[in-house]
Amino acid sequence: REGGAESIHLTYLLSVSASKKSIHLLMAGFVPDLLARDAMVAALERGVTIQIIVPGRYIDKAVVRSASRGTWGALLAAGAEIYEFQPTMFHCKVLIIDELWVSVGSTNFAPRSFKLNDEAHLNVYNQQLAQRQFEHLQVDLTRATQIKFQEWRNRPGQENPWDTRIQITRPHL
Repeated sequence: REGGAESIHLTYLLSVSASKKSIHLLMAGFVPDLLARDAMVAALERGVTIQIIVPGRYIDKAVVRSASRGTWGALLAAGAEIYEFQPTMFHCKVLIIDELWVSVGSTNFAPRSFKLNDEAHLNVYNQQLAQRQFEHLQVDLTRATQIKFQEWRNRPGQENPWDTRIQITRPHL
């Protein structure tokens, strides 16, 4: 296997780093590593809007939800909007950059997908496709609940080991 899902990880990182206006992420498994979180915080500091939709209570692997939530602190503190989809299971894997570029496929935004799984993704630079995906995201947002930073800080189970890695040093002004 040449490149494999690790090349998708690189594509995600480059896309986030190149964003100028917006990052919209619909992701069944969202467990960003420190490099990805730093890239997203840097994007927020550049004025890029970030909206992320992840599964809510209906999820096939509760440990993924717990691991994901543990990584949100720096993103929320920097101004990212994170939403949990409510009515049913949510299994999308879509990244929309600047409403111009779309990446869609089987890869979660998580180390397991990048290193262990055999994944496939399609990357398309097309404003019409990106706009259509953005419209679908807008519908999904109406069925999702936004998680605010204070709510995240006060969540049960703060003894989560991922919390110790969160450094909120660059607040979004």
